[in-house]
Amino acid sequence: MHAAVVAGGEVAWEVRPDPVPGTHEILVRVEAAGLNAADLLQRAGRYPPPPGAPADIPGLECAGTVVETGPRVERFAVGDRVMGLLGGGGQAELAVLHERVALAVPDGVATDAAGAFCEVFATAYDALFSQGHLASGDRLLVNGGAGGVGIAAVQLARATGARVVASVRDANRRAAVAELGAVAVAPDATRDHAPYDVVLELVGGPNIATDLADLATGGRVLVIGTGAGRAAELDLGTLMARRATIRGSTLRARSLEEKATLSRNLERHVLPLLASGQLVVPIERRFACADVASAYERFAAGAKLGKIVLVAATHSTGTATT
Repeated sequence: MHAAVVAGGEVAWEVRPDPVPGTHEILVRVEAAGLNAADLLQRAGRYPPPPGAPADIPGLECAGTVVETGPRVERFAVGDRVMGLLGGGGQAELAVLHERVALAVPDGVATDAAGAFCEVFATAYDALFSQGHLASGDRLLVNGGAGGVGIAAVQLARATGARVVASVRDANRRAAVAELGAVAVAPDATRDHAPYDVVLELVGGPNIATDLADLATGGRVLVIGTGAGRAAELDLGTLMARRATIRGSTLRARSLEEKATLSRNLERHVLPLLASGQLVVPIERRFACADVASAYERFAAGAKLGKIVLVAATHSTGTATT
């Protein structure tokens, strides 16, 4: 097979051995694979894959068709359309998924959208609901609302009845984020809408002091991105006065059990919304897999709304959102 291969700070489409599915694994012919910030970090040598994932093939999500199953697979059969989370290896012609983290692609959902769905919606769901206990009527601030996880978080929060404010640095992208259900504002205007029950922090350290100051009593700050910096200064008096919780999280290196639980939650609570069109997967641009280097450069350039997706040359992408 061919795969995106990381070496020396670059990524190229090269030949690699075909993967072989294990006992409870499925082999997927990949038709679409989304790019994520973790892929850029891996290209730069700053985010090694977890044990068991390919050492030099990035890709945390993919979608395609099952072409082979392990001897004890029960949930899927050859020919099924699937998508799912991986520790790495998704940006290739073939990828292996454990059946417990694979999801059936709902009818009517285009494969390119499916290939860009799992990582950002799983990350947002886990942060907002499993950790942040977001509920209907809560006030949520999404710092970094125009990125892939931010767009997913805005939609999931609105679907559950929360009131959402999203900070969007680029004024040209605020209207699009607002159409998804948020009050989209400049980063320096979030305080005008405080207090917040939950803050989803996708930007990093420079925001933490303001996040904490703008919390409602008993509020939660969930840190899942540090692109603007890892260091932060905390006023512990404010932390105590707000009776606040600050939590941090990553998804990639979690155990199979944790990812399987998250996948079942997505299956139960999120896939019906995707199937009905209540959730969309905006796609900024599609690239042929062989042009993977250009895809990475477009992702790194920023100023985008939606996902960058690699698509197989023989695959017809269909619509971007459903």
